[in-house]
Amino acid sequence: MTKPKPEIRGHHFKREDFLNGVLDDIWRPHAEAGHFKMHSVAEREELKRRMLAELAPNEDVWVFGYGSLVWNPGFHFVENRIAHLHGWHRSFCFWSRMGRGSPEHPGLMMGLMPGGTCRGIAYRIARAEAEMEVRALFMREMMGTAYSTRWVNITTEQGPARAITFIANKEHASFCGRLPIEETARYVASGRGKFGCSRDYLDNTVRHLEALGIHDRGLKRLHALVEKIAAADKDSSP
Repeated sequence: MTKPKPEIRGHHFKREDFLNGVLDDIWRPHAEAGHFKMHSVAEREELKRRMLAELAPNEDVWVFGYGSLVWNPGFHFVENRIAHLHGWHRSFCFWSRMGRGSPEHPGLMMGLMPGGTCRGIAYRIARAEAEMEVRALFMREMMGTAYSTRWVNITTEQGPARAITFIANKEHASFCGRLPIEETARYVASGRGKFGCSRDYLDNTVRHLEALGIHDRGLKRLHALVEKIAAADKDSSP
């Protein structure tokens, strides 16, 4: 039996923000200033079209979430299951210097990296709702070029499935790869930007995974280090 769903700590966007272009309006000036490459709405629609074109006409859509999609999916779904993805693992492998970080206080964000395994959540979107709900997903996750999207094979207690997920783009300017855990903890503990802090991002992920009975030892160790650093910083502040 899973525990009650924890509350989300800190700021988070909602489904309507992705569909109504609120997030685009916030980030567009940064893209126009050359701070990052932004996919146009048309480009994201085309990416969505290509992914859905691989399905049978009446086939439902599965999405595999491993980070913020665990605690804030931002789209409507009809079912969710604990799922296991082989051959990939979650990693804090991107610098965040605008959202949950800043140039002065850079944070870190997660992506999927090759190797190992990853337990997360698989969401089933009804085919009749796929155009709108996958649009909300792609307006959010594929706004920039940090991720590439692909179909992956996942396993669940109810059986296997094929799901959309988002893989780290190693060619992206913000990609930092795997840092030593102590260094990762320091940046996650101190990273903060206009949309919150990296510490909240990690905390939300760990607590929601735990509530589902998913125990990621690496994330739990990182979380403990981050909380220790945050407590020490608080005690040392004037």
